[in-house]
Amino acid sequence: MSGVAKIPGLDSVVTGVLSVMQAQTEALAALPGAVQSLSAAVKNLADATAGAKDTIQTMNRLAHRIEGIVEELEGPLKALAPGMERMAKVIDDPIVSTLPDALTQARRDLLPVLRTIAETNERIASLASLPGASTLLGWRRPASSPGS
Repeated sequence: MSGVAKIPGLDSVVTGVLSVMQAQTEALAALPGAVQSLSAAVKNLADATAGAKDTIQTMNRLAHRIEGIVEELEGPLKALAPGMERMAKVIDDPIVSTLPDALTQARRDLLPVLRTIAETNERIASLASLPGASTLLGWRRPASSPGS
């Protein structure tokens, strides 16, 4: 083969063309795997999009329900506002903080008086059962009915 004339730089061109063809062949061989991966990614994206669509529809239904509840409650709550403000002013009054002590003191003072009244009532009732007690106590007997 030494008799064949060589064109200078042809070997490098042929080597370059061969390496480009080899790279193209390897790229074509990897193409089905890449397409399959891309298809799987597109399918996952479609599934995620469908899930997001369902979630958005659910959120829209909830938003409409909440809006209805708010509309239903808004009027009564606004009507309560003035009374709540008045009640807040009353509760903020320092006298309110003294109520528990005042009620405890009233209970301590009034319960003995009420017990005494109840005991007195029982004693009077037992005295009233004695013969002639109603005359002594100034009680009048009810007028007898004509049929009795």
